[in-house]
Amino acid sequence: MNAFIGLGANLGNARAALVSAVRALSGLPDTRFVKGSSLYASAPVDAGGPDYLNAVVLLDTALEPLALLHAMQAIENAAGRERPYLNAPRTLDLDVLLYGALELSGTDLTLPHPRMWQRAFVLLPLSEIAPERVRPEQLAAVACQRIDRVAQAAEWIAMELKKQ
Repeated sequence: MNAFIGLGANLGNARAALVSAVRALSGLPDTRFVKGSSLYASAPVDAGGPDYLNAVVLLDTALEPLALLHAMQAIENAAGRERPYLNAPRTLDLDVLLYGALELSGTDLTLPHPRMWQRAFVLLPLSEIAPERVRPEQLAAVACQRIDRVAQAAEWIAMELKKQ
């Protein structure tokens, strides 16, 4: 199944955290990295703290949605993720954005991700790797949010994955 994953970090070495997360995601059972977006810097939304680095990756996985979520939470925890309060700054944040065409509303997981359509740091990278998934009016709705490309996908993801 195709799963689009949002990645973000704004504490510590955020770039290294995202690279490490992509490696860890690629190493999940029955999971293969397909492609990733460029790396973007964005201001926190509904929160304080330093700018985030964000990206979106596409995985091909046989993991069920909740199993994928739990594996991602383990990756976050291994990266030192703490949850002291809502929208606290993070060493690593991983979100299942889309899982095929599945629509799910649960206590642990809602798909598509409920706030993704309100976030430039999700929509711009997602539109880069899956333009058919983001409509122009959705991008226009978040155009007022500051977001800057800081590295092309090949510069930060592809080269790092080849080192594995």
